[in-house]
Amino acid sequence: MKKIEAIIRMEKFKEVKDALEKLGYPGMTKTLVEGHGKQKGIRQQFRGTTFKVELIPKIKLEIVVFDEDVSRTIEAIIQGAKTGGVGDGKIFVLPVESAIRIRTGDKDENAI
Repeated sequence: MKKIEAIIRMEKFKEVKDALEKLGYPGMTKTLVEGHGKQKGIRQQFRGTTFKVELIPKIKLEIVVFDEDVSRTIEAIIQGAKTGGVGDGKIFVLPVESAIRIRTGDKDENAI
């Protein structure tokens, strides 16, 4: 099993969620986060005044998938989240040693 963490633009969440549900992975965790990458924030203008926004609002999705579904899941996230512009986000893949469903006690593959 692998845990996929994706940091995406807020406005792309619905497209990514729909793509993951179409793959058969409706379960995910969504967290509102703020951060920046190499661009180190953005400049915005409000009422004639320019200011720098250093931490940009994003969404962090976390999903645990079977090893054989990692590539398809990553591709679905990319297709839903990609705009081609700076700040589209990042995807991280981490190993998962174990998973337990609290309600039933199911473990590992049966818990997903």
